[in-house]
Amino acid sequence: MANPNIQSLSVSSLQLPVPIFQNSNSIIEVSEDGVDGYNSRLYGWLLDCHGLWHNVALIVPSALFVLYLAFQAKKSYRKLFIGRSYIVNWYYGIVWLVSLLNLAWCALQTWECAPGKAAAWNILSLFTTSGMLFLEVSLIAFLLQGNYASGLEALARTFAVSGLIVGFDIFLKAIYMFGFGIPLFIENDDHTNRIKWGLWVVHKLVLTAVYGLILFMYHSRWRERLPARPAFHKYIIIMFIINALALFACGLTGNVAGFGFWLYDTTVICYHAFYLPLLYITFLADFFQEEELNLDNMYYSEMKDAGFFDSDLESFV
Repeated sequence: MANPNIQSLSVSSLQLPVPIFQNSNSIIEVSEDGVDGYNSRLYGWLLDCHGLWHNVALIVPSALFVLYLAFQAKKSYRKLFIGRSYIVNWYYGIVWLVSLLNLAWCALQTWECAPGKAAAWNILSLFTTSGMLFLEVSLIAFLLQGNYASGLEALARTFAVSGLIVGFDIFLKAIYMFGFGIPLFIENDDHTNRIKWGLWVVHKLVLTAVYGLILFMYHSRWRERLPARPAFHKYIIIMFIINALALFACGLTGNVAGFGFWLYDTTVICYHAFYLPLLYITFLADFFQEEELNLDNMYYSEMKDAGFFDSDLESFV
């Protein structure tokens, strides 16, 4: 006898959802839309704001320098450990940090023109340029100590002074950017902002004057007070030319000259793309080469003391 509480179910009452593909190409169309969206973002990242060649000129040299540091990291670490120069170790670490910041700054150029990214772009630009300025001021301070400096260890006495100078520079720029709303690092915002370009004129004028003073000392009777390495002299000449051109460009741009803005943009590209490799070649490359020569001499002395060359000497006699 059937239970009256249990209702009978018919097959026809069961309605199972059956997927019906009205368009067999729908999945393909979605994937194509995703690829198109990715391509559009990639093209926008490379082409927007300043254009393709501007972004490539910044990204490629910066990326290659970071890759070079990465490939040389193991060898550099071994030489730094053997050299036991804590100042050079810190300097090498700061070069690594600033190189990564600079690569991020070069790769994120679209932030400058993107809505809602102004604050992030200003902060990134402030820390990147301040890190590069710290390296620049530290090396200038080392050069000004001249032959009275005790080799590379003289940088220990310059880090505190360099930190104070760069800290004061950060403080002033932060006041102008976030206090007065002056877009120091947004070039596309207003090409005719006289206050902004006046500040950059003062900034470049100070650096040009310092490099000009050192260059004058190299060609005067005070040249004996400076290091005799030709690499330092070439470094000063290059930095004097770059800052003098940037000073000239800022003056022209402040007076609403289109060529001045193009020249300033060119100096910015050259500075961010090639300054860190120039600094490495001028300062750290010589240190690594000297440490390698010192290491070879040490190995030779140890082998000589152990008598490895006695048989060769006896055969020669």
